[in-house]
Amino acid sequence: MLTDFDLSFSTECKPKLEFPPLPADFEKRKKKAASVGCGGASKGPTPSELELEILPILVAEPEATSNSFVGTEEYIAPEIISGTGHSSPVDWWTFGIFLYELLYGRSPFRGRNRQRTFTNVLTKDLAFPANPPVSDEAKDLMRQLLQRDPAARLGAKHGAIDIRAHPFFKSIEWPLIRDMKPPQLEVPVKAISGEAEEGRPSTAEEEMDWDENEARPSTSLDYGY
Repeated sequence: MLTDFDLSFSTECKPKLEFPPLPADFEKRKKKAASVGCGGASKGPTPSELELEILPILVAEPEATSNSFVGTEEYIAPEIISGTGHSSPVDWWTFGIFLYELLYGRSPFRGRNRQRTFTNVLTKDLAFPANPPVSDEAKDLMRQLLQRDPAARLGAKHGAIDIRAHPFFKSIEWPLIRDMKPPQLEVPVKAISGEAEEGRPSTAEEEMDWDENEARPSTSLDYGY
């Protein structure tokens, strides 16, 4: 594992191939595909299409753990705070926090001070404001990324492969992502940040029991003004 600057350290990993479980109807579809290959009627996947479903996954996640305590407080994963030792899943927790900030303009667990933030990270339920509206797929992705149990966190087993396979990214053609155009923002970022800064009350905020000092808009976001 390689992290930034003087905190960098190397670790070992044991690359391996994991085969996905076969679908329940795989054998039946395999027979149909074989008949297509022999000149039969085409009513199902071809043999080559079936092969794509059972391609192995390369897993090369780092195996070392660390007990270092570093990072910006609102991005620190629970296992770092509790000191139980941590590994690569901490990065997916941070990604979940970052995604939440991008979608809502605020950090989900930030409190009035460092200690309250850590308490929120360890105990506060993840809640989603009513505005701006966010898709169910996005909420599910954040829930899976912000699992307090690192072993149950999305990405803990196969890394980025698990993240890319989530329905939130269904429309993304990953091999062609450099050539894709980003979607248009339905709500300008300045409008979202303006509402957050003005502290306009909302039902969702009242349900989450946020006060003026807790879960305030993140100062780490630059809205360009």
